[in-house]
Amino acid sequence: MSITTSKTRTQRKAAATRQTIIATAKHLIVEGGLNSLTLEAVAERADIAVQTIYNRVGGRPALLIAVAELALEEHNKYMQAALAVEAPAREKIRLIANSYSRFAFERPNEFHLLLDPQGEPEALLRISELIKEQNAKIAVIIRAGIADGNLRADLDPDEMALAAWAMMNGILSLAFRDDQTHYYAKQVPSLIETAISMLIDGLFIEQKNG
Repeated sequence: MSITTSKTRTQRKAAATRQTIIATAKHLIVEGGLNSLTLEAVAERADIAVQTIYNRVGGRPALLIAVAELALEEHNKYMQAALAVEAPAREKIRLIANSYSRFAFERPNEFHLLLDPQGEPEALLRISELIKEQNAKIAVIIRAGIADGNLRADLDPDEMALAAWAMMNGILSLAFRDDQTHYYAKQVPSLIETAISMLIDGLFIEQKNG
C-alpha cells in the first residue's frame, strides 16, 4: 500500500513539475517572444535544474510544441465563441475570421509561435499537424455550407480552409514586421475586412432576387 501511495505521489510530483516547466516556457514567450525561450531561462525562472526539463518535457523543440498546444487551446476558445453565435452563414464566417485576427493581436507572441517556430524542424512538423487539425474544423463548416446550397460546390473545402488561413496570416504578419513594409501596420484592420469580404464573396453563391 505504501509503495503504491509513494508511486502515485511521485507521479503527481512529476506531472506538477512538467506543468510548471511548460507554464514557465509559455510566460517567457508571452513576455519576450520566441528568442527568450532557452532551457537555461526556464530553469532559472522555475528554480529547477536544466536536466529536470529534459527529464520531464524534453529539449527546446519539445517546449515549443507544448506551448503551441496551449496556444491552440486558447485559439479554440476564440473560435468556439464565434461558432456559438447564432448568425447567418456569411456572418458566421466573418466572426471566425475576426476571432483569428483578435487572437493574433491579443496574443502576438503565441501567434508567432504558431506561424513560425524559428527553424526547429521537430516543432515545425508538430505545429503543422496541429494547424491542419484547426483548418479541418473550418473545412467542416465549408462542407456544411456546400451541402445546404449556400456555398459554391466547385471549391475544395480543405483547400479553401488552407487558403483562408494563409491569407489571414499574410495580412496579419504586416502588423508585426520591422522592415520597410511596417507602415502597412496601421492599414491591417481595414485590410482584414477587405480580405474577409473577398473571401466571403468568393465562397458564397450569389443570391438573386426574384
